[in-house]
Amino acid sequence: MYSQADEEEALLAGRGLCGGVGGYSQDVLGKVGYRSGQRRRVSVHSAGQCLFGPWLLFCLVYALRSFRLRFDQPLLCNALTVACGLVVLALGYVAAVAAVQNLRGSRREPSWVIFAFLTTLTAYVLGAILGGLNYSTNLHWYYSSTTLNEYWGVDPSRSPSQQLSPGQQFMDAGLVHFSENATLDLGRSMGFRDEDTYCVAPITVKDAGAVLPLEVYDFWAVGLDCCSPNVADFHCGEHLSPQVHSGLRVLDDSRRDFFRLAVQQAQAAHSIKARHPLFFYWTSDARAERNSFLEEGYKYYLVGMLVHFGWQSLAVVLAASSFASQGCD
Repeated sequence: MYSQADEEEALLAGRGLCGGVGGYSQDVLGKVGYRSGQRRRVSVHSAGQCLFGPWLLFCLVYALRSFRLRFDQPLLCNALTVACGLVVLALGYVAAVAAVQNLRGSRREPSWVIFAFLTTLTAYVLGAILGGLNYSTNLHWYYSSTTLNEYWGVDPSRSPSQQLSPGQQFMDAGLVHFSENATLDLGRSMGFRDEDTYCVAPITVKDAGAVLPLEVYDFWAVGLDCCSPNVADFHCGEHLSPQVHSGLRVLDDSRRDFFRLAVQQAQAAHSIKARHPLFFYWTSDARAERNSFLEEGYKYYLVGMLVHFGWQSLAVVLAASSFASQGCD
């Protein structure tokens, strides 16, 4: 005869297997009211691990691939990313062993370990992909700009050195605050079409309200899809504001090549010279414009964290519901 304690232990030890659970025969389980396939309470510990484990890994990989460590120490960043991948592989090995044991059993039961591996692998891949996109779109540009110098009171019509052109003198410029008489020469602007339209307008000076011609045009305001090809109708950024005298350096190599082509067209069309053109986004507050890229990077990181947590929570709830309906904890 089975005592009441034995019957209660059998119920607590049950794992949802048919024909006997936890080493107890079916007649004992039937006596205490357990039937194969009935819903059971899900292990909160297992569900919690499957909720927070993959999410924390996603946040870690997303941060590694997005922020300053990748820019300052790329080798260390890559090593840490690989280490996270090894953790995923180790969990995959454990899941594979559990799957093999499951296949060898009399019944095939769902497993939290297998679920954890699949969602952790998904979290790792998504973290790496989204981190790379966030870095290339926002944060790499911001970190690169902070390594360059900031100049004040730059006169586009003058060069500090007689041997070098203005563009050569300020090759290390990230932010440039031009002199109060600096302005855009919209009449000598130009656009180059290649899928997008790359627009350029020379930065010059004005005297008594009149735009003065320069011997060399090395400073250019630029924009994307804000002009017409081969027509001087530049309307990029704050081009009409007389209070704007600063520029944020363009560091995107893929775009700079097309801006150079636009400058070459402007030289041919307007008979002007540009020896070492530098490209800037024309703005009233170059620092705020640069910081906006950092803010966008943090915003996308936060949104990614919240969305992934919501997705992981939904996956855990669905898995727990499925496991409980199959008599598994």
